[in-house]
Amino acid sequence: MKPILDELMVTHADHFETIFIDIWENREAVREYGVRMIPTQIFYDAEGKEQFRHEGFFSKEDILSVWRGLGYVFPDETGES
Repeated sequence: MKPILDELMVTHADHFETIFIDIWENREAVREYGVRMIPTQIFYDAEGKEQFRHEGFFSKEDILSVWRGLGYVFPDETGES
């Protein structure tokens, strides 16, 4: 997952924030975010409310699909620049 998240941090930084937390280095994050399985992806809205959670591998396409399903339209998909 790390290479996918690293790519999203660069390619979609203007659209959403991607944060990678290594739970081996930050054990408190397991409790704080309710992580039961590695990897876990959590999607939050602008107010910090959890909108979607997935456990297990998630492809870049799946991640972007979740954002679309939550109503986000990427500018490059509208014909705008």
